[in-house]
Amino acid sequence: MSLVDIAERRFPGLSVYLQKRVLLILFLGFSSGLPLALSGSTLLIWMTDRGVDLKTVGLFALAGTPYTFKFLWAPLVDAWQIPVLSRLLGRRRGWMVFTQLLLIAAILWLATLDPVTMAPYVALGAVLIATASATQDIIIDAFRVESLEDSEQAAGLALYVPAYRVALLVSTAGAVGIVHMMEKSGVLPTQSWPWAYMIMAALVVVGLIATLVAREPDMPEADEQTEGEKSTDAFRRLMATAYESFHEFLTRDNAVMVLIFVVVFKLCDALAGVMTGPFVIDIGFDKGTYVEIVKGVGLIALLLGGLAGGWVAKRLSMYQALWIAGIIQMASNLVFSWQAMVGVDSWALTVTICVENFTGGIGTVIFLAYLSSLCTNALHTATQYALLSALATFGRTTISSGSGFIVESTGWEWFFVITALTGIPALLLLWWLKLRGHFAGKEAAPVRTAGAA
Repeated sequence: MSLVDIAERRFPGLSVYLQKRVLLILFLGFSSGLPLALSGSTLLIWMTDRGVDLKTVGLFALAGTPYTFKFLWAPLVDAWQIPVLSRLLGRRRGWMVFTQLLLIAAILWLATLDPVTMAPYVALGAVLIATASATQDIIIDAFRVESLEDSEQAAGLALYVPAYRVALLVSTAGAVGIVHMMEKSGVLPTQSWPWAYMIMAALVVVGLIATLVAREPDMPEADEQTEGEKSTDAFRRLMATAYESFHEFLTRDNAVMVLIFVVVFKLCDALAGVMTGPFVIDIGFDKGTYVEIVKGVGLIALLLGGLAGGWVAKRLSMYQALWIAGIIQMASNLVFSWQAMVGVDSWALTVTICVENFTGGIGTVIFLAYLSSLCTNALHTATQYALLSALATFGRTTISSGSGFIVESTGWEWFFVITALTGIPALLLLWWLKLRGHFAGKEAAPVRTAGAA
């Protein structure tokens, strides 16, 4: 009897986490989360530590723009293959190895640059890292959707999301901690920061090994035929892929309403989440408490929430799971209103952050599983998932920019009440889509054969 069979007998529903193809998503999630801060918050800390003026530091936040517009070049991943690598490893794995090697090279190059005297080159290095990282996200998302059966998607995400967050912590607090320890040992900042980035580049190998160990998803028959044609017009092939990807999705029943639902579902979470840090500091907590509770205890709660979300999504229909996710993310915002009334109390903050991160972990896994279920055509997985994930972050990146004005007008208690209420339109849309039969094919979590490993 295998280990998976034993686990299934003792812990029904949890054996899915021992499947090789599901476990590999854990390491790919780490690989996906690691580079994000290296062109963002960690880089800004490095520049500030070296005395770069704050105006310049602020402008470097634009280096993360490729993450917002990654869907524009996602058709490249669906349409083209990487010479040599794709032939040896397959379409998806060839692209993954290519981007991971680019990431290692870009991070190492950035490590050799001085932010004080070489700011333009540092900016170029940051954009290269962000572009390679965003492209890796496109491919890993497509690989995950195509490799896992529908019944395994939530379990894969339950491992992917926490691994992503752990990697993000490693490339922020971990990198800063390395610099701090080296400087305490007498190493100059001009040397400690490059070493920290070189160590981060080495950690990309985690994802590289996972890619080499993984099995390439089965190529759809239509794609094999297209490859057999060996079209000489690469640009025309790219344009055709882009058109077919968007056209195939937008011509589905209720496609526009589905896209609106994707935008608004996480809106209440985004509006509150963007102000969590300012809220904690503004009501009187110090930075040390913020780091210990929000980043420390909160991470543990998030990891547990991710596993719980995978369990919920596997045991319930997609419609039921989304209802649970929508309701608990609204309720978690109200806990912040309670915290605002309690004031500076570390135990209360611990409860608030645990509730917010635990429910957020559940909601994120369920919602991403839903996005994965929308990508039913393996020929266009990369493009369609990139579009959906970009729309899903629209609330966080754009709409939430007005959160500060709401706080100024209402105060913290009512701000979080208002953000909770913004979740109601998503629930109404969810109910409407149910009536239109949108979830008919997702109720029983059907097992997909095309693209399954």
